[in-house]
Amino acid sequence: MTFQSVFRWFGRRGQSTVHQVDQDGQKEFTFRAVALGLIIGCLLCFTNLYFGLQTGWISMMSLQSALIGYLMSKFLPTPITAQENIVLQTTAVATGTMPLAAGFVGILPALGLLEEDRDGTPPVHLSWIASVGWSCAVAFFGVFLSPPIRKQVIIEEQLAFPSGTATAQLISVLHELPPPDTTLRQRRGYTELDTEETLNDELSPVEPTELERLHEAAKPEPEGWSSLTWSFLASGIMTLGAYFFPVIFSVPLFGNYLAKQWLWTFTPSLSYIGQGIIMGFPTTLSMNLGMLVGWGILSPISKHAGWAPGPVGDMTSGARGWILWTSLAIMCSDSLVSLGPVISEIVYKKLLRRSISLEDEEDKEDKEVEPDDRLVPMKWVIWGLSGSVVFGTILVWMVFGNEGIKPWATLVGFVMGGLLSVLGVRALGETDLNPVSGLGKISQLLFAWIQPGNVVANIIAGGVAEAGAQQAGDLMQDLKTGHLIRASPRAQFYGQLIGSFLSIIVTTTAYTLYNRAYQIPGPSFPAPTAYVWLGLARLLRDGDLPEKSNVFMLAFGLFFGLVSAIKTYASQRQRWYAKWIPSGVAFAIGFLNTPSFSIARLIGGVVEYIYYRQVGKENGGIRLIIIASGFVLGEGVVSVISLILRTFGVGVASCWGCAHGMCGGCPS
Repeated sequence: MTFQSVFRWFGRRGQSTVHQVDQDGQKEFTFRAVALGLIIGCLLCFTNLYFGLQTGWISMMSLQSALIGYLMSKFLPTPITAQENIVLQTTAVATGTMPLAAGFVGILPALGLLEEDRDGTPPVHLSWIASVGWSCAVAFFGVFLSPPIRKQVIIEEQLAFPSGTATAQLISVLHELPPPDTTLRQRRGYTELDTEETLNDELSPVEPTELERLHEAAKPEPEGWSSLTWSFLASGIMTLGAYFFPVIFSVPLFGNYLAKQWLWTFTPSLSYIGQGIIMGFPTTLSMNLGMLVGWGILSPISKHAGWAPGPVGDMTSGARGWILWTSLAIMCSDSLVSLGPVISEIVYKKLLRRSISLEDEEDKEDKEVEPDDRLVPMKWVIWGLSGSVVFGTILVWMVFGNEGIKPWATLVGFVMGGLLSVLGVRALGETDLNPVSGLGKISQLLFAWIQPGNVVANIIAGGVAEAGAQQAGDLMQDLKTGHLIRASPRAQFYGQLIGSFLSIIVTTTAYTLYNRAYQIPGPSFPAPTAYVWLGLARLLRDGDLPEKSNVFMLAFGLFFGLVSAIKTYASQRQRWYAKWIPSGVAFAIGFLNTPSFSIARLIGGVVEYIYYRQVGKENGGIRLIIIASGFVLGEGVVSVISLILRTFGVGVASCWGCAHGMCGGCPS
């Protein structure tokens, strides 16, 4: 069966298997939409797991999923409709983001770092079936939490959700629909966000006057498919070449001494460049500023002052472990301060509800535009939330036992997850940033008080709370897209459930294979966020910090708290310079990862900035997104081939050029 015949088969199945149609009678929840969404989602799942274990950074890729799904549908007898594309990208996102939602890039590696002498418990390494149980425990809570949150933040408050809005506008262009109405009703307490000031500048919604020109840039589908294919192949070939000749991805750019002693290498990965394009220049600039401060200033200071006497790359006694604490302070400070406006808005509404004008009182009537048969029934939500909490608590107890975490503590973790999800979703809706790292830390702080001394319980409970906030936020962007395109929320809900279910198996299997073939955390997959989770849990238990690190934590925490407040203020008032104020989370990521991960992303950010300045988004913006997506997917997918080769004992072909000892697969 040929590639094209497979897609034609999907097309016939999609035409004959219709579970739900939109209000105009168009097919919506179809086999082909879900099948394509699962295919793309599985690719994203491998990609996000691969890069999450390397850098701690993953991407929803909702816009890219919609774009790739549209291109793939050109092989079908009948292209997918806009509503099918919504279901497709919703399913893909639910499938692709499980590595972060279920903690495979942070929680599980952190449990593997436990030390019996220090933590009172040996390292926890879950089997495949235990990992499936853990994933099932946290995979569906955020999905069932989404419908009631959607009602409040999308229908009632009409928050911006800039990335979801951008995806809706892209889909309207691809499917030649009128531009969606993105007018936000002004409410007291906040002003409408200028979505061009968001984190990912290239995802900004376009003006209606640009839609025709943008469509012409996206119109030649064969060229778009060709761009995706060639960028995918280029990245995949380079990745496979780097497996056999590791020096390709570990270039001693500043000489062998800095590479070996101070970890200054360069990874010319096309996928990293693609990620930089997707992140945008302001974000990659913040990341590289953090890299310069962390690895160029604080790392040498801590080493030469004797505060971090071990090898620079050692996470316990070396400079890398020392600057980790400053990174943690920055992330917590930035995330917590960014929640300020959200919390104040909630308090404002509760305390001053009586002062709402008559016009706002009239606005309180139900603004839902979808009929009941296209919405998720509330009884489903109630049963789903109850079942996911009860069965999730039982599964966590079965996996970790009483010594790991008490059932009542897991239950509290789910409650915390629900409360923190509301804060995270509101922050995401207004700023396009979901501060899940800070929300997880809030949960860890609580459990340090209610179950003191138990490092395992602290990490697990934090992971339970973070999973709900992460998943609800990601899915809310998709629901915003569906709302603007008038897709069925119930059809999206089905896609979310199916994608989450499949991703449990895919993510668990992929992580198990990676764990067998590589040391995690280790040279190839350092899993930096695992050290953040474990480090905070230990700090909350015994209060021990590396020498002098508390001074730098306080100074950087206060400074970036102020920076975050200024950035939030400027964003709310639509100031042009808001996006150029450093992002604290991106700055901290520059500390967590070695320079090799940041430099290539800066190249991508610079390419994105120059390209849009010279060409303009309306004359080729979609093609740049296609190429960047191909770069990212190419390495993520071909990494599976590398994993298989390593599993069967196929080693590198040559260690030439690896004298600096920083090449994965080569002896030091």
